[in-house]
Amino acid sequence: MTDNKRVYLFEEGNAAMRDLLGGKGANLAEMTNIGLPVPPGFTVTTEVCIDYIKRGKTMPPGLMDEVKAALAKVEEKMGRKLGDPSKPLLVSVRSGAKFSMPGMMDTILNLGLNKATIDGITKETGNPRFVWDAYRRFVMMFSDVAMDIPKGKFEHKFSALKQKLGAKQDTDVNAADLRKLVEEEFLPLVKAELGRDFPSDPMEQLELAIRAVFDSWDNPRAMVYRNKEKISHDLGTAVNVQTMVFGNMGEDSGTGVAFTRNPATGEKKLFGEYLMNAQGEDVVAGVRTPVDIQELANQNPEIYKQFADIAGSLECHYREMQDIEFTIEHGKLFILQCRSGKRTGMAAVKIAVDMVKEGLITKEEAMKGRVSPEQIEQTMHPRFKSKPADRVIAKGMNAGPGAAVGQIVLDSETAVENNEKHPGVPMILVREETNPDDLAGMLASKGVLTSRGGRTSHAALVARQYGIPTICGCAEIKIDHNKRTVNANGTMLKEGDWISIDGGDGNVYIGELETEPPTESGEVGEIMRWADGLRKLGVRANADTPEQAAEAVQLGAEGIGLCRTEHMFLGDRVPLVQKMILAENEEERQAALDALLPLQREDFVGIFKAMEGRPVTVRLIDPPLHEFLPSEGELVEKVTEIRTRLKYGCYDDPENPEYKSLRAELPDLEKMLSAVRQMHEANPMLGLRGCRLSVYMPGIVQMQVAAIIGAACQVQRSGMDVHPEIMIPLVGHVNELTWIKERLERTARDTMTVECHDIDYSFGTMIEIPRAALTADEIAKEASFFSFGTNDLTQMTYGISRDDAGKFMRLYIDEKILPGDPTESIDRKGVGKLMKMCVEAAREVNPGIKLGICGEHGGDPNSIEFCHQIGLNYVSCSPKRVPIARYAAAQANIELKGAAERDK
Repeated sequence: MTDNKRVYLFEEGNAAMRDLLGGKGANLAEMTNIGLPVPPGFTVTTEVCIDYIKRGKTMPPGLMDEVKAALAKVEEKMGRKLGDPSKPLLVSVRSGAKFSMPGMMDTILNLGLNKATIDGITKETGNPRFVWDAYRRFVMMFSDVAMDIPKGKFEHKFSALKQKLGAKQDTDVNAADLRKLVEEEFLPLVKAELGRDFPSDPMEQLELAIRAVFDSWDNPRAMVYRNKEKISHDLGTAVNVQTMVFGNMGEDSGTGVAFTRNPATGEKKLFGEYLMNAQGEDVVAGVRTPVDIQELANQNPEIYKQFADIAGSLECHYREMQDIEFTIEHGKLFILQCRSGKRTGMAAVKIAVDMVKEGLITKEEAMKGRVSPEQIEQTMHPRFKSKPADRVIAKGMNAGPGAAVGQIVLDSETAVENNEKHPGVPMILVREETNPDDLAGMLASKGVLTSRGGRTSHAALVARQYGIPTICGCAEIKIDHNKRTVNANGTMLKEGDWISIDGGDGNVYIGELETEPPTESGEVGEIMRWADGLRKLGVRANADTPEQAAEAVQLGAEGIGLCRTEHMFLGDRVPLVQKMILAENEEERQAALDALLPLQREDFVGIFKAMEGRPVTVRLIDPPLHEFLPSEGELVEKVTEIRTRLKYGCYDDPENPEYKSLRAELPDLEKMLSAVRQMHEANPMLGLRGCRLSVYMPGIVQMQVAAIIGAACQVQRSGMDVHPEIMIPLVGHVNELTWIKERLERTARDTMTVECHDIDYSFGTMIEIPRAALTADEIAKEASFFSFGTNDLTQMTYGISRDDAGKFMRLYIDEKILPGDPTESIDRKGVGKLMKMCVEAAREVNPGIKLGICGEHGGDPNSIEFCHQIGLNYVSCSPKRVPIARYAAAQANIELKGAAERDK
């Protein structure tokens, strides 16, 4: 604990106390201290939550005494007391972690209601409907959150009552019917489920509510959210206890959520929704479709102006777009919460660029703190090539960016299950509305479509945060969960049917529409130009074909950091490769290589042309040769089948065409099976591959180098500069490199002699074996460049296989044996230490050596930051991650400069 204080009144905190008070508590404190109309309250710190969990989910001794002392001061301010029959105080109890986790943890409203306080508030307000509506909500919410009785059981009873009364909205149910519902349905349900009465003592209610919020830190949806957002599970949540104000006291009361700028587009205009005679859960849950915030200007100009002024003040105060929750009680405005607003990638970029131009923030602040690499990735969402009007079957509210195509799935559990079974099949999650428990299903889907809810509903909020194309409030669709169908304006669809949705305009299309990638333009183009101006790291792409190379250039790649030549041996070239592998003598093998040479040369001609003079690092063949042959099991099955058919097939005529065909096929298959068995290795990853294959069968890489240099000569003669960098993989000892390089240098010189042309080429190696990193001072004398192959370097350092680690890696992370998956982000203490040692040793003997990374880590922002810190020249990643890498490289440089300034 930081000190002995565990409970802070709002006026005792400030915005800088996020670690202790959580984001919500810190902002409530800040707003209180700058004089905004915030209902009084107090915050129980995040440290108490951590202590509670360490104690086996037992309340720390003396905590409730401190809560009572803080509550007494709130009661004094309000002139009300919790549980007082004549002047009762009601409170809300809400979570609030350091990092915003909207909807992931639990909230309880209207706490303090019981028979005595219901009577007192009814006498005070003269509004029994409001009171029984508040109690109905409290029993539902408290039972769900604090007593584990599913909310759906209460909702089912309420829906049945509304159907019986013919009520369309909750507000159509009168006080008498609400009272009957609670007393005759809800409270007996609690007793039947728990064997005890619903708690009536307000202090017991408060303690149970605080416990429930602490418990919600570890609920499944919160865990999923933190894993997705890479938020530590050790931070804990604060608990905010705040005086209730009521938006459901009549038509002069209401509640809403608004953003100071449009969170979908970034437009500088108040964006939000509200409902009169409602509580906050009605707006965000999507149960009722709310009204646009601009309508408030017509309905109550004075309140709207006051709110707009407060919104502007908060944005200027925090220098950030704000998400604000508010309530109007009998014509008086209250601010319940403010936080940095979740937004789409496109909106994040526009808001950041606009705020720089408005002088609110600097370019560096915009790039480091306001737009993440993941949001840059969102701006790269595909869009539809065409939007045929005759295929539109419904229209809703545009809530999330981009276009999505997928098969209809009607619940989150099915979405998650389908994604695990068929990970390549895209889905569109179609629901009446989503709630926080749907997060996993939303993340498993390519898009979301809901029939209810507005632009501030849960579905819309999650869509904006994660860049999921989403349409909300599409009342034109009707879902039948029993039949697993969706009726869209008369068009009947079933689960599994394909639809396309446009989160930009709200249109739903039948079938699969074709998509195309976006271009860097407008604010996105501007912030990417800033990134390119601020970064030091070069960014290349991993590309194996001219098409991939062209895409990489379009996305800003400055070269190719990894061209995998083994991919050029696949497809219709497999028979030639197999002939080369199965050759019985060098003449046969050379004939096969001679046939492959012009094909491989043409591949490189296409890639060099696409790169238009940019450097291209070509990795010579790496995998073991058996990967180009059928598996042993497949061959055994085929050989056995043919032998059986020949023996028992009753072929009386030796000239029978089928008999002759089988007889002709069998020897080749037996030969291939024999070769596969001879090549069998107990551990192929550490076997005859990479540079070892180049020593064992040098003709393959000699052919490849002849193809590379020949293609370079051909392209350079056409007037285009070419810079091939030839990479020898899997070197562990300097002698391997010198032995191979010496022979390949001869091949390169011989090819240039034949072509009558000189090329600026170089040889280097891939650092993927720990010994290579440890002996970099020897290897660097023979290499013009190093490229870290961190996929294999990580596997060999840890002694794990990426293909098999899935069985235990999640358990390792959950049990905190490892802080994260080292195959996703560089392990700085182990693999990173090897890399740093390698860089320092290499530069000491070869100051001009070029150093890069070409493993999957080259597209991971955290790994890119590390690569910048240890002084690599470039990172290389898949073409689609090039913009993210460019942006993350700029962020890394900004952070390093900032750290240097802080150290002065």
